[in-house]
Amino acid sequence: MSAKSAINKEVFIPHDEKMLAAVQVKRRTKKKIPFLATGGQGDYMTFICLSVTNKKPTHVSITKVKQFQGSSAFVKRSQWTIDQLRQVNGIDSNKDCPEFDLMFDNAFDQWVAGSAGEKCTFIQILHHTCQRYSSGRKPEFVNCQSKLLGGNSILHSAADSVTSAVQKASQALNERGERLGRAEERTADMMNSAEQFAVTAHKLAMKHKC
Repeated sequence: MSAKSAINKEVFIPHDEKMLAAVQVKRRTKKKIPFLATGGQGDYMTFICLSVTNKKPTHVSITKVKQFQGSSAFVKRSQWTIDQLRQVNGIDSNKDCPEFDLMFDNAFDQWVAGSAGEKCTFIQILHHTCQRYSSGRKPEFVNCQSKLLGGNSILHSAADSVTSAVQKASQALNERGERLGRAEERTADMMNSAEQFAVTAHKLAMKHKC
């Protein structure tokens, strides 16, 4: 089981939540030391996780989760609601990079992800979630590549695929209903014709008797 799957199972599922995204991070120094040069995993691993409650009213949270060296357990450390998020800084809007900042009402963290791809995926999902669930003023996304904030979202693509599948299934059901309807009409016509034939035959029989 991957670390992210384990976090979802241990930290969020017991509280009737599901994890939407997670990114492994380390604090960023002023010199922006590369991720692998900061001492490997160190004494603990840190993950920034995005989760949503299964029950309504829906609550979305950003949670800092740690796994300490020598332990297989994941521990929830800090947590903010999505409405406490004020700014997401992608650092460079012209290229993929692993650095990003998160600013909340009462906290400001500078992070570097394990890879630029992990960071980009996290920000893309975070932006989509903010657009959907933020109840008040939405957080500001600055220095982020347009592909992370626009119509190319992997979530939009997934939603389009689901919508397409639903439309196709609906169309198939409608066509099936139409075919069944036509079959029922043909059956009714045949029954009416049979009844009329029976009546005519009965009349002819009675006429010959007379």
